[in-house]
Amino acid sequence: MNKNTIIGFVLMAAVLFGYSWYVQPSEEEIAAQRKQDSIENALRQKAETAQKNELNAKKQQAEAAAKGDTTALFYQALNGKNEQLTLKNSKLQLTVNSHGGYVSGAKIMGFKDIKGDNDLTLFAGNEQKLNFMLAGKQTNIVTADLFFTPSNHTDSTLTLTAEAANGGQLVINYRLGQNYLVNMQVQAKGLDGIFAPNYNKVDIEWEGLCRQQEKGFTFENRYATLTYKEKNDDSDYINETEKVTDEPMEFAIDWLAFKDQFFSSVLIPKGDIAPNSQLSSIPQEKGSGYLKQYIAKFKTDFDPKGAVPTELEMYFGPNDFQVLKDVDDECSFDKDLDMQQLVYLGWPIVRLINRWFTIYVFDWLTQWGFNMGIVLILITMLLKAITYPLVKKSYMSSAKMRVLKPKLDEATKQYNKPEDAMMKQQAMMQLYSQYGVSPLGGCLPMLIQMPIWVAMFNFVPNAIQFRGENFLWMSDLSTYDPIVEWSTNVMLIGDHLSLTCVLYTVAMVLYTWITMQMQKDQMVGQQAEQMKVMQWMMFLMPLMFFFIFNDYSSGLNFYYFVTLILSAGIMMVLRRTTNDAKLLAILEARYKENAKNPQKMKGLAARMQALQQMQQQQMQQQQGRDNNRKR
Repeated sequence: MNKNTIIGFVLMAAVLFGYSWYVQPSEEEIAAQRKQDSIENALRQKAETAQKNELNAKKQQAEAAAKGDTTALFYQALNGKNEQLTLKNSKLQLTVNSHGGYVSGAKIMGFKDIKGDNDLTLFAGNEQKLNFMLAGKQTNIVTADLFFTPSNHTDSTLTLTAEAANGGQLVINYRLGQNYLVNMQVQAKGLDGIFAPNYNKVDIEWEGLCRQQEKGFTFENRYATLTYKEKNDDSDYINETEKVTDEPMEFAIDWLAFKDQFFSSVLIPKGDIAPNSQLSSIPQEKGSGYLKQYIAKFKTDFDPKGAVPTELEMYFGPNDFQVLKDVDDECSFDKDLDMQQLVYLGWPIVRLINRWFTIYVFDWLTQWGFNMGIVLILITMLLKAITYPLVKKSYMSSAKMRVLKPKLDEATKQYNKPEDAMMKQQAMMQLYSQYGVSPLGGCLPMLIQMPIWVAMFNFVPNAIQFRGENFLWMSDLSTYDPIVEWSTNVMLIGDHLSLTCVLYTVAMVLYTWITMQMQKDQMVGQQAEQMKVMQWMMFLMPLMFFFIFNDYSSGLNFYYFVTLILSAGIMMVLRRTTNDAKLLAILEARYKENAKNPQKMKGLAARMQALQQMQQQQMQQQQGRDNNRKR
C-alpha cells in the first residue's frame, strides 16, 4: 500500500471522525433535546392512548351490539370463554387461543433466553396476533371476535370451529410438523351465500412485538427487521432504524418475517401475498423489553365456496442457515422460498464468499466439537494461509521499493523544488520500470483481501452458533464483553467498555505502527517529510473503529484482534527473512536485462507517464502565455 493510498484512507477516516465530533450537540443541547423529546413522547403517547381507547370503545360497542343481536350470523361464536391450547414437539411449543383462533405464544426449545432460562419465549400473551377479515355482502366475519370450539386436539393437531346461524362453519385447522413449521388452514363451509360471486381474497392483519432477546439492545436492533421475499426475486426488508407506517408493497410477496437477530416468525401463504400489501415497523424504546412493533396488512387467496382452504405455513424458529435451507423441502407448497436469506450474509460478492466458503468451513470445524472461540482462531489461520501468497507479494513489492530507495534518492535529488514534483514522480516511475517494479504491487493484493474482512463482518454477528457460547473471559461471543458498565450513555461510547474492542484497537494501533515503519523505509525526499506529518493522523482510524465496534459482538472483535496479531506477526517474519542484498542483486540483474532489451512502459506506469507528460506540457504552455503577457 503506497503513501497516497494510506493518506487517502487516513483523510477519509479523519473527515468522518471530525464531522461526527463536530455535529455532536453540546451537553446543554442534549439536555434541551431530551426535555423536548420527553414532552413530544408524552404528547404522542397521550394521543396514541386516546386513539386506541376510542377504537377499543367502538369495537366493544360493536361487539356488544353483535352479541346482543340474536340474529347475527355468528351470534353463538361471539360469546364464550377463551381456552389456551397447546401444540408441541421436541423443538417447539405453541399456544393457540380459542378466542380468535390464532397462535398467541411460541416457545423455542433448547435455546436460552436473556434471563438464562433453558427455553426461549419468542412471543406470548398479546405480543402477536393474526386476524382474518372476510367481507360479506351484508355482514363481515372477523376471526378476532369469534370464540372457536376446539376438537381433534393432540400434540400435533388442532381443529377450531365457529358455528354460524345458517348451519355454516368457519374452521381453522392446525398441524405441527417435526421441526419448526406449523400448517394452518382456514376454511368457510356452507357460507358461500353470504359472499359476493367475485369475492376471492381474504384480508389478513398480522401484528407482533419483537422481544429483546440479547444483552446488547443497540446491536441486536440492527438485525431486527420486517423482512419479505418478493415473488421470483431476493429478500429485502424495510428500514430498520426509522419508524415506517403502512409502507406499500406494489409487488406480490412469497413470505413475510418478523425477524430479530437470531429468531424469526415467518408467515408463508400457499398463494401469493397480493400486491399492495402494507408493512409497518415501529422502533421501541430501550428498556421497554422490545425492539420493534411489526404490522403487516395483506390479502391472499380465499375460496368462498369452501372447496379449497386458505392455507399457510408458519415458521417459528432460529435464524440458522442450514435449518432455514431445509424449510424448502419441509414446506408442502410448491415454492422456492430461499428462507436462508433471513441470515444476512452481505452484498453479492461478500455473500458468495460466505455462502460457498465461510459457512462450509465453519460447519466442518464445528462438527469436530471445537469451542466456538477455537473455531474463530482456526478460521482466521486458514484465511491467513489462503491469503499468504497475496500478503507475501504485497510485502515483496514494498521490499523492492525499499532496497531501491538509495537509487531513487540519487535519481531524484535534483527535483527538490515543489514545482519539480511532477518531474520527480516521472523519474521515479521510470526507474521503477527499469527495475521491473510496480508501485501498486503492494496495494492491489491487500485490497483483494478486503472482501474477506467484510464477509466476516457480516457472518459472525448473524451466526446463531455463537449465541451463548463462552471462550476465555467472553461469556457470550454473540454480544459485547464489558469490563466495566455504567447506567447512562456516554457520547460515542455508550454504557460500557468492551474488552475485545480495546484489544482490537490496541492490535490495530500496533499493526498501523509496524506498517508505518515499513513505509518509512521506502519514502523518498519530501515523501518522508510528509510521512512524519501524517503519522499522528494514521492513528485516528483505530480510534474511530473503537467507537464503532465497542457495541459489536465480542466474537467479531476477537476475530479482528486475532487477524491483526497474525498479520503483524507475518509482516515481522517476512521482514526478518528477507535478504535485502539478495533482493537488490536480483533487481540489478533485471535492470541489466531490461537495459539490453528495452521495453516501453506498460499498464499503469505508462498511463501515469503519459498523464505527467501531458500535464508538464500544459504547464509549459501556461508559463509561455504568462511570459507573453508580461512582455
